[in-house]
Amino acid sequence: MAGNGHNGRKKKKRWILLGSGVLALLLIAAGVTAALRPNRTIDPSKLGKVERGDLARSVVATGKIEPLTKVEVKSKASGIVKELKVDVGDHVKTGEVLAELDKEQLAAAVRESQANVEASRAAFESAQATYQKDQTDAQGPDVPFLKSAMTRAEDLFKDGLIPRASVEDAEKAYRMALNKQQVSQANVLVSKADVSKSKSQVAQAEATLEEAQQNLEYATIVSPMDGIVLSRDVVVGDAVSSILVLGSTATLVMTLGDTSQVYVEGKVDEADVGKVYVGQPARIVVESYKDKKFNGKVTRIAPMGEEKDNVTSFAVRVSIDNPGGELRANMSANAEIILEEKHGVLQIPESAVLYDKDKSTSVEIPDAKVDTGRKKIPVKLGITNGVKAEIVAGLNEGQQVVLQ
Repeated sequence: MAGNGHNGRKKKKRWILLGSGVLALLLIAAGVTAALRPNRTIDPSKLGKVERGDLARSVVATGKIEPLTKVEVKSKASGIVKELKVDVGDHVKTGEVLAELDKEQLAAAVRESQANVEASRAAFESAQATYQKDQTDAQGPDVPFLKSAMTRAEDLFKDGLIPRASVEDAEKAYRMALNKQQVSQANVLVSKADVSKSKSQVAQAEATLEEAQQNLEYATIVSPMDGIVLSRDVVVGDAVSSILVLGSTATLVMTLGDTSQVYVEGKVDEADVGKVYVGQPARIVVESYKDKKFNGKVTRIAPMGEEKDNVTSFAVRVSIDNPGGELRANMSANAEIILEEKHGVLQIPESAVLYDKDKSTSVEIPDAKVDTGRKKIPVKLGITNGVKAEIVAGLNEGQQVVLQ
């Protein structure tokens, strides 16, 4: 009886071990099977969605915001800045005073010029008086009459009617009158030249006075336009040079601009410039207003391209109305020139599109029935902007696509 009990326990132990081994084998087999089974789930971050919305095909020109009208203000007079009436950002009107130069020396120059004008006018009047006197003197004694008197005296002397002394007196009177006339005529020429010279000196003095008065007026620098002060390039005490003397190298006082209309000028590749035309709509985006787009249009296309690094591009200007002044000068901006635009179309991320060798297009969609968990289907595309692609056929709104 005891032996049978011992054998029973051994058999039971053997079955337990055998069962454990079988269970372990089953678990291993299940693990291997699970490892070998295809994974049909796709990471959600690798999925896109077919959505409906607006889509535009465009080219982008990158540049800076520039005022449509910009003027560099320089002084017509040389001098020292005494006062600045406006600051950067101020709005100014045409004729409004921007700055004042020190007028002390300029006013002294006006007074000196006025004195010179008065002196030259006095000299001119004196020369005129001398000229008139010399003219009167030149018309003095009647020389022809005295000459006739001398001839008659000589005839009478020959006839013995008058003494020799009378003939000599007549001849002396004639010679003296003739000499006086010749001297007076010479004086007339000299005084006439003096009149002409003094007249030119008056004109020169008056021109100098006019210039001095203009310089005094130019010491008040006024705005040539309605606009905004973009920059103020001098401070009180700075010396400024005259643009009339130094031209373009004269001191820059201020820069003004009309920012009610601005533009962006950027480069467009030669492959795309043929699709751009004057009047074409565009949208401008700046860093300061990321969620806002400003509408504009193409207003100029450069007739000649520029080559850099073996790439030819053309300068294209896009103008924008800016009545609120939100767009400020020198802001970095992207001008999106609209080549084609559609509204309310189906679209998917461009990265989901597959291109075959024959240029046919397809996408992959999730499909749990396939070992790979995805299925390739053909689609027909419309326009694309490099980020989104229009779906013309092959997919429905709301479907998911696999991002490649």
